[in-house]
Amino acid sequence: METARAPAAPATSRPRTVEAIFRDFSARRSGLVRALTSDVDDFFDSCDPDKENLCLYGHPDGTWEVSLPAEEVPPELPEPALGINFARNGMNRRDWLSLVAVHSDSWLLSVAFFFGAPLTANERKRLFSMINDLPNVYESMVDRKHRDRSGVDSSGKSRHSSKPKRTDDVRPKNSRAVAREEDEDEDEEEHSETFCGSCTGIYNASEFWIGCDMCERWFHGKCVRITPAKADHIKHYKCPECSSSKKMRQ
Repeated sequence: METARAPAAPATSRPRTVEAIFRDFSARRSGLVRALTSDVDDFFDSCDPDKENLCLYGHPDGTWEVSLPAEEVPPELPEPALGINFARNGMNRRDWLSLVAVHSDSWLLSVAFFFGAPLTANERKRLFSMINDLPNVYESMVDRKHRDRSGVDSSGKSRHSSKPKRTDDVRPKNSRAVAREEDEDEDEEEHSETFCGSCTGIYNASEFWIGCDMCERWFHGKCVRITPAKADHIKHYKCPECSSSKKMRQ
């Protein structure tokens, strides 16, 4: 959805409280997530490398826009990454979208803390805590791709069991732990856009992987120090981050 750059909102309409800034952040984030998931083909087509420097904006009404940067100097708000369209055809599509997602996360935080500058230290801490409870744009994009590749039927139930059933070789497809499959080609296709939640490396059927039953992210066994033998005795696996979060809440 490429249009002329909309004028910046007047200062009087800027969010001023923690809750208002968080609502603004959430709406902008929703627009960016939509651009990189359900609207990804439209977004891809909007980023024509033959055009001038383009940016991806998320708006407070939950929409997204690919357009030229603001002409004001300095701009009314922090600006997103400039020239995202130039690398579109020079990179693997998945890698390019991941790069845009990471830059979008950085931009969202900069806008939130631009609005949050007048807040007290405790209010900014609360704002960041609320933001941190949401999956970021990159995580949302990867999770959407993982669910699309895993296959969710019309009832909303995934082909992968939420409660892993592990056998001696820790290899069935309905297990949260993934090792070498008998049909590696099929497994590679199914998980080709799955990234390790620790090192962000892409899935490889020749390596042992395990999925967290809390956040549903996947990890190299070596990244979380879980071996196939150890996974065989784990009924519900929680990644280090989820384990740490639970301890902090206690």
